[in-house]
Amino acid sequence: MSGHNKWSTIKQKKGKNDAARAKVFTKIGRELIVAIKEGGSADPSVNSKLKDCIAKAKAANVPNDNIERIIKKAANDNDSTNYEAVTYEGYGPSGVAVIVEALTDNRNRTAGEVRHYFDKFGGNMGTQGCEIGRASCRERV
Repeated sequence: MSGHNKWSTIKQKKGKNDAARAKVFTKIGRELIVAIKEGGSADPSVNSKLKDCIAKAKAANVPNDNIERIIKKAANDNDSTNYEAVTYEGYGPSGVAVIVEALTDNRNRTAGEVRHYFDKFGGNMGTQGCEIGRASCRERV
């Protein structure tokens, strides 16, 4: 037997599951906010990117109340956090070309984290604005 208290085992399992779901909900929420800001409209019939994000949220079992709350929050534009999509290019181990697309509120922090992972796993980041396949992209940043 793993223990005498069945509830504590259930509580630990539920805690892990809830934390994983919350992480997914937060990620999808950020995508919804960016879709509204980039698309310019909180109406899914006009904003196709928002429509795709809503479909993705429903596939991940995000409650409708959460989706509506995030859309209203982004439409009112009261949020001081400004998420933006950034793209990084580089080479992984054995010269494999890698394109990293990230959603961030702090470009400097994200660049450092991406550079850290490239270095950690034997790759290198390309210079900003380089194209994969050009010789200048092989330079270390």
